[in-house]
Amino acid sequence: MIVTRPDELSGLQRANRATTRLLRELEALAKPGMTTKALDDYARTYIRKLGGEPVFETQNGFPGAINTNRNDIVVHGIPGDELLETGDVLTIDAGMLLGGFAGDAAVTFTIGPPSPAQRALMDATWLAMTTAIEAARTGNTVGDVSWAMQSVAEAHGYNVARGFCGHGLGRRCWEDPQVPFAGQAGTGPKLVEGMVITVEPVVVEGAKEFYMANRWEARTRDGSMVAQFERAVMVTSSGGVILSGD
Repeated sequence: MIVTRPDELSGLQRANRATTRLLRELEALAKPGMTTKALDDYARTYIRKLGGEPVFETQNGFPGAINTNRNDIVVHGIPGDELLETGDVLTIDAGMLLGGFAGDAAVTFTIGPPSPAQRALMDATWLAMTTAIEAARTGNTVGDVSWAMQSVAEAHGYNVARGFCGHGLGRRCWEDPQVPFAGQAGTGPKLVEGMVITVEPVVVEGAKEFYMANRWEARTRDGSMVAQFERAVMVTSSGGVILSGD
């Protein structure tokens, strides 16, 4: 989507602020012994109270309102009866349609205090996201954003997942353009003023190879842990503006 009217901007901001508030509540709730399904149930209730809809399920057919990516899950972890344990690293990816606009965001945290290795991975992933958001400026290309994510991750000794990507966002959760986590600077579609995209690097501690555990879940082949942060941003001449405001 390319934002051209104030009501479009305010609608996107509302949906994305609600999504990041949900993530903060889920992070506070996640404790050892809790199931990922319980987190999904909470998300469904939260979205329903707002008058929204769980867009991952309604638009894409995913069997959950949220993705719960635990430890070595790269993307699309299905909420279920598995119990969270102290020492887990957990990514929650949440999305909703609210008032005709889409919100989409992700956070990674640990169950209990993080180990030094977990803290380092999460910090590098956050830096990859914020650096890529700065690259989401008018006149740059999608490849500039992708390279920003890839270069930061690799500079810290990590990999980014291949075969998955961010995307345009607007009245639907998945729109053009695709925004891969790795790419070559100066390539791909041009970014134009007001374009809305998600910046969501998936950073892998070990090798980037993965396998499909089922129709949805991708897992690292070497069992290494994964982190992801995501925000929806609007392209401007001074860099991406985070629509959730945080």
